[in-house]
Amino acid sequence: MAPRPSAGVDNEVTVGTRDFSPAHFLFKIESFSLLSKNGIDKYESSEFESGDYKWKLIIYPNGRNTEDGGNHVSAYLVVADINSLPNGWEFNAFFSIFLFNHEFDNFMFMKGQQRFHLINPEWGFSNFVAKEDLMDPTNGFIVDDKCVFGAEVFVIKSKGIGECLSLFKVTDSYTREFKISNYSVMENQWFSEEFITDSLENMNGSFVWIRKDMVNKRALCFDILGCDINGWFSPSWPSLGWSNFISITDINDPKKGFVVGDSCVIEVEISIKAVVRSLPLASLYSMDFTSHREIGCKWYFLPTATLGKISTLKLLLFG
Repeated sequence: MAPRPSAGVDNEVTVGTRDFSPAHFLFKIESFSLLSKNGIDKYESSEFESGDYKWKLIIYPNGRNTEDGGNHVSAYLVVADINSLPNGWEFNAFFSIFLFNHEFDNFMFMKGQQRFHLINPEWGFSNFVAKEDLMDPTNGFIVDDKCVFGAEVFVIKSKGIGECLSLFKVTDSYTREFKISNYSVMENQWFSEEFITDSLENMNGSFVWIRKDMVNKRALCFDILGCDINGWFSPSWPSLGWSNFISITDINDPKKGFVVGDSCVIEVEISIKAVVRSLPLASLYSMDFTSHREIGCKWYFLPTATLGKISTLKLLLFG
């Protein structure tokens, strides 16, 4: 029976034989011995498709590893046309490379699994078959200086997502002032215009950790009212605030000075402390975690809100 090739230093390699042909690609080399004589140290096949990706099979007749001394034929698979793939592309695949045995009418194969990505788009077997075994006609791999190689690739479809937590050293905060005119005739709800709290770009589907001070600025020498809150913004909890920020009685009391000339002023201070983002799995291996999005916020003002039996002023921050 024909000898099995050495797997060399490649990890998680299975070597075996089977009767049926490769599912994705076959190619025949005539006058194999002339590759080296004609100075062809590397042959790339035409493209074939598997798992929604294009591939090429590469044969190194004198080996890919020069330290081997040319004693083995190397066989590799490479992702073709990588410039057409999206940034950060990556996938895992099971793959096999085959060599037909004419004597036994079957295929010798090596099987492995690897993660293909931009830095390493080529994987395979440096010691696919010993040249001495390949060129020995009694082993059945070469007949009349002709041999047949093949390839099979199964891409593992991944729907997994990753998550990245980015923490920020808070040095500055964002402050914005809003004036509410005609307070006495204001409708049940009041929305501020949307405003930008920071220059964090492209932060879709993320959470934001904030500190928020909401202050009614005093008129003349009247009291200042301020509150702090910490919390996460998320798709399921897009707002933070206070249901009892100030009582209706207090804000309507002219002695308190919160409403002057039928107007009041709200001030907000926001500090971004951390951001959690959903990211493709492949991007988590990269050190580039700079993509964010600008945060749009609104104040939500309910001057006649009621919580139980307590009349309150409700202020909410919407992200």
